[in-house]
Amino acid sequence: MRKELEYYFDKLWPICRSITGNGLRESLNILSEVLPLQITEVPTGTEVFDWSIPKEWNIEDAYIITPDGKKIADFKKNNLHVVNYSIPVDLELSYDELSKHIHTMAEMPDAIPYITTYYKETWGFCLSFNTWEDLPKEGTYKVVVQGKLEAGSLSYGECILKGETETEILFSTYLCHPSMANNELSGPLAAAFLYKQLAAMPNRKYTYRFLFAPETIGVIAFLAKNGDHLRNNLKAGYVLTCLGDSGPLTYKKSKQDFSEADKIASHILNYHHPTHSTIPFSVGGSDERQYCSPGFNLPIGSLMRTPYQKFKEYHTSLDNKSFISFAALEESVMAYKQIVTAFELNKKYLNKIQDCEPQLGKRGLYPSSVDPLFNRQELHRMLHFLSYADGQTDLLTIAEKRNESMLLYREIIVKCQNAGLLEE
Repeated sequence: MRKELEYYFDKLWPICRSITGNGLRESLNILSEVLPLQITEVPTGTEVFDWSIPKEWNIEDAYIITPDGKKIADFKKNNLHVVNYSIPVDLELSYDELSKHIHTMAEMPDAIPYITTYYKETWGFCLSFNTWEDLPKEGTYKVVVQGKLEAGSLSYGECILKGETETEILFSTYLCHPSMANNELSGPLAAAFLYKQLAAMPNRKYTYRFLFAPETIGVIAFLAKNGDHLRNNLKAGYVLTCLGDSGPLTYKKSKQDFSEADKIASHILNYHHPTHSTIPFSVGGSDERQYCSPGFNLPIGSLMRTPYQKFKEYHTSLDNKSFISFAALEESVMAYKQIVTAFELNKKYLNKIQDCEPQLGKRGLYPSSVDPLFNRQELHRMLHFLSYADGQTDLLTIAEKRNESMLLYREIIVKCQNAGLLEE
């Protein structure tokens, strides 16, 4: 998986993405090589709750020519150099006039910051602080932004992996930032390769929906169309972001605080990723803000590694390929798969033999005491499971009564099913 993750990272990295435009579409088309995305276009001006779909932005080039003829802030060398959604300009300016449109970070003097202007028609450039400090203060600067800001549409991609029921689990990720690794590409890559893992699973109970949308406005547009469906069918969901750095896993709870999404995620992290941390819901974050807004309040949390705004490279050019680990990204995918496995296992099982213990020996489930492979712990786990399998108690509760992972019960359940002991 790691080589494939890196391959698609390299394909997606150079593209200048935004909340609309051809860069977003191109990125969705590349991800469609991994999972079959259905693309929805929402026209400019469409009202979506309290918002309206903005004009579509497409950029061709942007740069500054200094008084001594040097080309700086070259969009084609780093697409963070231009303020995302800048209007087209072709101007000659003094240093003082230009300074009103320049963004730097003095605290990180070698980094190019990431700045946007989605809902205010203006323009700007982003430079490292050191580059800006070295520029001449006299003479005339030429600034160019070539592109279009006009009526078009916003794009988002969906993929639905059908299960035995219509009850859904949602995996939502954003695809709207230019070239940043952890804060942009880790989420979509993790979601795409999680799809591949789940598509290979037989006998899925739940239906899994994968959404790739521009952050905030894209999810608002998605909810305007699909919100009622989610209210009626969603069991749980997660926002995938910041999954590629080497920090420990972090789980951000849903606003419901103790939904099944929260309980299952916490269970898996407690037993399989003990160095994790858990944080409460807050509005300082990603698209969980929309999913957990008062009108929806859906059971949607977010599993990530180092949270947004908590790593110094966040929203800068230093959030690049060298900052992330494809091994960590693969581990993030597998952590999500563990959560899915737990959901699929978490049922209320009924032991058909309710009066006293079932006779396991005649069903080939009770090992001989002289068997060199005899595992007393496994036998006690099976007896524990059957004792609590009353049709009222779910597997999560059963496993936690023994202070152990639900995933340890997978083979036990299969053995009991094959022996005809269980009714679901």
